[in-house]
Amino acid sequence: MKRRAWVLLVANAVVMAVLAVVTSLSLDLPLRDPDGFLGPAYLRLPILVGGAFFADLIPRTIWRSHFDPRQFKRQARLIVREHWTRERIQLVLIGLLSFYATYVSYRNLKNFLPFLRVKPNGDPITYDNFMLRLDHRLLLGHDPATVLHHLLGTGVSAYVLSWVYLIFLPMVPIAVIAWVVWSRNVSFGYWFVTADCMAWSLGTLSYYLIPTLGPNFQAPYLYKDLPDTGVASLQDSLISGRHELRFDPFINAVQSVAGFASLHVGITLMMALVAQYTVRNRLIKIVLWTDVVLVTISTTYFGWHYIADDIAGAFIAVFSFWIGAVATGQRFDRRGRSSHPTTTTSRVPVDVED
Repeated sequence: MKRRAWVLLVANAVVMAVLAVVTSLSLDLPLRDPDGFLGPAYLRLPILVGGAFFADLIPRTIWRSHFDPRQFKRQARLIVREHWTRERIQLVLIGLLSFYATYVSYRNLKNFLPFLRVKPNGDPITYDNFMLRLDHRLLLGHDPATVLHHLLGTGVSAYVLSWVYLIFLPMVPIAVIAWVVWSRNVSFGYWFVTADCMAWSLGTLSYYLIPTLGPNFQAPYLYKDLPDTGVASLQDSLISGRHELRFDPFINAVQSVAGFASLHVGITLMMALVAQYTVRNRLIKIVLWTDVVLVTISTTYFGWHYIADDIAGAFIAVFSFWIGAVATGQRFDRRGRSSHPTTTTSRVPVDVED
């Protein structure tokens, strides 16, 4: 059976881009390419691809040449011919362009949220009071942040969790690059990028269904005992940017405050799930699953998200992981404990060892 593993990936990107453009035109607000580490996404992704290409090529060339400089050129050509096939290049181009369109559209739709979901008086609609009450009921009258602060303390743990939370930002593009460049099977690369883009899209939908700010922005007094970490600086920056944007929608900034659902949880869990089925290195799997646990704790510890946000993020991760597997032709074995690709066309080749 022939499969086009990129159909859902591209379709999702097109839908997100159309929604972003239509919303921009209806609100008469500009679309923006949000900056990140290494600059805007249109610069960041090519830089990362180039870095991944040379990080793949140089060590393997040296190793296969047995450190003989006379063999470097010949071995480098062989490695490029073996690994950078037409299917691999196609995956890199389709995967990165689709991710770029999806992620930039996600950031812009998130930016437009306070102008679309509004009360009759023009104020943004939020469900934070309901979410706060739900958190208390789930913990029998206790606040999740207060419980975590007592259990983990507010010293070294705050700085560790802050680093874990913030490392997510560069991990997002790096993970996409890693899977499209280094996945041992091309269909695994499509699986990851499809699941990743689906998670961003479903997260955008969740923001509009249940708009919230997050407990730190709704009840900041609960977090006054925390030290001045990188997370605290980021939170101050985000809430200031949101207020400035509401009064001047044309400033050169992107509003990034939205609580439900937690895409920190969604993306990290999706990443760990796909790695569990596509990565052979046990250490990488352990690191990614540990990251899921620490990120989930940090979202509540710093008041980024309510408990329901994390649960919704986990649901998005599992659904995106599954729909990405189906779309790219993966078949689960041993009652779901392992999988293998069923795509055998030249477009999405199966490794001979699989």
